[in-house]
Amino acid sequence: MRRAQIILILLITLLIPLQGNAVTRAFNDREVISYQLYFNWKFIWIKAGTATMTTQPSTYGGKNVFRTSLITQTSRKIDRFFVMRDTITSFCDLDLSPLYYRKGAREGKRYYVDEVWYNNQGSKSIATMRHLTADGEIINEKHTYERNVSDMINSFMRIRSMDVSRWKVGHAETVYIAGGSSLTTARLVLNGRKTIKGDDNKKYACLEISYNEKDNGKWKEIVKFYVTDDRRHIPIRLDLNLRFGTAKAFVTSIK
Repeated sequence: MRRAQIILILLITLLIPLQGNAVTRAFNDREVISYQLYFNWKFIWIKAGTATMTTQPSTYGGKNVFRTSLITQTSRKIDRFFVMRDTITSFCDLDLSPLYYRKGAREGKRYYVDEVWYNNQGSKSIATMRHLTADGEIINEKHTYERNVSDMINSFMRIRSMDVSRWKVGHAETVYIAGGSSLTTARLVLNGRKTIKGDDNKKYACLEISYNEKDNGKWKEIVKFYVTDDRRHIPIRLDLNLRFGTAKAFVTSIK
């Protein structure tokens, strides 16, 4: 379930542009996107929980910024098997450069906190990381990367603001996502375009994008997600390939 939650965040939180790609914000005011989560159990689809992502103007360090929060929680039915209550917060400046990231996660009987402070300097990134383990141990790390890195939430906000109109089927991007104690390298591939129906009973023209990680030297598809084929690139549906089954997330409302 923890892997499902991580991929869900990569849903609603993926994609980072290659260095040097310009972005124009796809949002300027408060925005709330909600999702219904489903899990396939012995050929039956059951409601597994909900997720809500909110973006709004805020302040950080005395500067005007954007604050994005993602809250995910399992339903009462799923709580009997696995409890998940996660809150993720990300701050970025008005140019969408990451400033701060925090994830507080209760997963089962385990609770932990990941934090990252960013200092991007040209083509380099300095990430100061702090991880509070489930055992109460605090691990501090500081890394300098020869590339721009970002957290999962900020990565998603940046891709939403990119012009992908020139992307062809098969176009791939390498992504670098910093967490509380590590950097994840993955690949995103444009599979094509489809019409997708959300749980709000609306149909959306979407881009189909595949998220892949290397497994024994080969790229393996972990998740397939669909974002609106317009300047806002709102995630409408997510298909997750898990070790123990399949999960999906469908948009329920966009405000």
